[in-house]
This record gives sequence, structure tokens and C-alpha cells, in this order.
Amino acid sequence: MEKAAKIQSNSTDRKAKALLLFGLSLGYFMVLLDTTVVGVALPAIHSDFGGGITELQWVVNAYTITFAALLLSTGMISDSIGAKRVYLNGLALFFIASGLSALAPSLPVLIGLRAILGAAGAALMPASLSLIAQAFPDTRNRARALGIWAAVTGIAMAAGPVVGGIAVDTFGWPSIFLLNLPLAAISLIVTTLYVTETMRKQTPFDWAGQLTAITMITSLSFALIEGPTYGWDSPIILAASTIALLSFLLFVKVEQKHKTPLLPLAIFKNVTVSAGMLAGMFINIALSGLLFILPIFFQQAQGLSAHKAGIALLPLTIPLAFNPIFTGRMVGKVGPRIPMMLGFTLCAAGALVFFWVDISTSYALTLCGLLLMGFGISFTIPALMTAVISSVPHSQTGIVSGALNSIRQLGATMGIAVFGSLVTNTPSFTTGMHVSFLAMAIILLGGSLLTYAFVGKKNRI
Repeated sequence: MEKAAKIQSNSTDRKAKALLLFGLSLGYFMVLLDTTVVGVALPAIHSDFGGGITELQWVVNAYTITFAALLLSTGMISDSIGAKRVYLNGLALFFIASGLSALAPSLPVLIGLRAILGAAGAALMPASLSLIAQAFPDTRNRARALGIWAAVTGIAMAAGPVVGGIAVDTFGWPSIFLLNLPLAAISLIVTTLYVTETMRKQTPFDWAGQLTAITMITSLSFALIEGPTYGWDSPIILAASTIALLSFLLFVKVEQKHKTPLLPLAIFKNVTVSAGMLAGMFINIALSGLLFILPIFFQQAQGLSAHKAGIALLPLTIPLAFNPIFTGRMVGKVGPRIPMMLGFTLCAAGALVFFWVDISTSYALTLCGLLLMGFGISFTIPALMTAVISSVPHSQTGIVSGALNSIRQLGATMGIAVFGSLVTNTPSFTTGMHVSFLAMAIILLGGSLLTYAFVGKKNRI
């Protein structure tokens, strides 16, 4: 009788944990979906509200700027007031901001709401990791749970352009934000019922570090995006660039002196961490630039509908859903350095293929470029995460993973800003696209060389 009761209890516990993992993974899925689904909607948003490439850059970057700037601090806030509280509030904010985004009456309002969505997304990601770690204390079970949670990345990347394209063509661009509502509601219910609160640990919050980080990222993004509009030598762009530099220097000084800094600078003495952070920025510069440029090219230059543009992007996103499993096995056998170099090289080759793509090019050439980029990214990112996290003591893995994700998001912001500016500042969109992909190939080859030179090295700076 007792044995039967114990078996039933274990079965109930497994179901509860499965539901918990489902609810938390839904939140992560929603955050990632919002980064990929917007790309195919940009031409429709432009058609309704007007504006140029610069305004469309802000629609995307308003999300990534706040996401990158707040990602470090939300992890610390989760530790202080409880991860469940932060997660639930992030979900509620995401739900409300998504609904309001669908009703946005103008482009500036939409951009502002996208910034709020980025802040909500920054609350969800580290909080969900903390809650999973608590729910699965056994190392093996936790690894499996985190593997499922991480697999959501590939699914969201693959689903975003296709689902977004179908939604835009069928119901209009506001529908891409309405997709978040049922996801947020389900996650909210499941998390409320099955997730328990984490233990709180009070630490002094690094307000100065957070303020200087936001100022630095925002002013840098403004300078890069608005440079072609105002002129690179205009007073407003020079002022923004100066503010970005001064904010960076002040951020470094603050982090050196604060007892509990957002970003402990000592981690950068580890050469693999430093190289990995830069490599993470490089790969996200390329990925975000690609996802910004290609949907506009497919729809405005080649005349595809939104859902056909989403389908055209599938060869890029499908490898991200299954190849990381193979990459994980490869990393286990040969280490992360070779998969990272292979990934960067494949991505660079894919970018060079796109250098030859124009309006009349057969899709076969585009397909080759997309597959090279898709497999390249799916080799690079899992190996990169492993290389950086495994190079530090267990006590620093949370800090380092948070820093890596934040710097990758900063790379995403820079990619859209830089490549959007190149497209804006050239005689035609196609010419700008070619220049962008050539620059992208150079950056990616730099990532491969950086990996070869420093990743996996034991020496410290």
C-alpha cells in the first residue's frame, strides 16, 4: 500500500515538474519568438505607418536595447526578491505590452512598446533559469531540463518567420503581437500553480552600473542608427558617440569599485571568457543583420508575400532546431574550439554567397547561403556557450552566462544598427545588402581566427 502510494506520488511529482518545465519554456519561447517574428512584419508596418529603414531599425532595436541593458540586473533582482515573482511580473508585462502593441496607433508608440517588451523579456530569461535550477536539483535531471529549455531556441527561430508571415498575410501585422497573449496566459497559469518561489538573498543593487549600461547601449545605438540621417559629423551624432564612450568608461570604473557589480570585470582575465564574449557578439551581429535584411529583400525587392518570405527563411532556421544536438556530441568528443571554428567558417561562406544574390537570382543560390549560415550558427552558439561556461568555476557560471547573453544581445543591436546604416547609406537596397554581407563575412572570419587563437587556452590576461 505504501509502495503504491509512493509510486503514485512520484508519478504526480513527475507530471508537476513536466508542467513546470512546459510553463517556463513557453515564456522563453515567447521571448525568442518576438525577436524573429518581427522581421517578416517590417514591410507591412512600413506600409501602414511609413518611415524608412531607420525607423524600422528602431522597431527591432527598441526590443534588443532594453533586453541587453537589463539582462544582467534582472538576474540579481531575481535573487533578491524571488525568481517566481520576477517571472510572473515579467509575464504580465509581456502580456499587456503585446496587446497594446497590436493596437499601436503610430510608429513612435510601437517603438516605445517594443522597448517595454524587451524589458519584460529580460525579466523572464534569468528568472526561468533560476526556477528550473531549483525544481531540478539533481545534476543529470537538471541537464536534461535545461536541454529541453534550450531546444526551444531552435523551435522559436524556425517557427518565427513562418508563423509571423502567415499571420501578417492573413490578419495583418498586429497579429504577430497577439500571438503572445495565449502563450503568456498559459505560462502564467502553469507557473502560478506548479512553481515554488526561490530563496531570497539580499544584495546591494548596482544602480550606477545599470544606469551607465543603459546610457552606453542607447547612445551607441542612436549614433549608429541615426548617423546616416543626421550625418556622421553632425553635433548630435558626435554628442551621442561621446556620451557612449564616457558611459563605458564610467561603467568600468563603477564595476571596479562596487561590492556586488552587475559585471565583475575580473572574469575577463580569463582569455577564453574574453574571446568568447567577443565571438558571441560577432555571431549575433551576423544573425541579427541577416534576419533584418533578408525579409525586407524577399518582400520589397523580390516581391514575395510575408508568409512566402517566412518559408524562404526556413533553410536558415531549421538547422537551429536539430543540429545543436549533434554539436553537443561533437563538443563532448573534440571540445568546443573546432565546432566554433567550423561554425564561423560556414557562416562566412554563407555571407559570401549572399554577396552574389540579387533580384533576379535563382532561389537555389539563396538556399545554399541560408543552409551554410544555418548550420554555421548551430555549430557556433552551443559550442560557444560550452567554451565560456566550462572555463570558469561553478560559482561563476551564472554571472558568466548572464554576461555572455547580454553581450550577445548587444551584438544583435549593433548588427541591426550597422547593417541597416549600410543599406540606408548606399545608392540602392541591393547594393547596401551586398556591402553588408561582405562586411559580415569579414566579421565572421575574424570570429574563426579569434576562436583559433584564444578559445580553450589556459593562460589568463
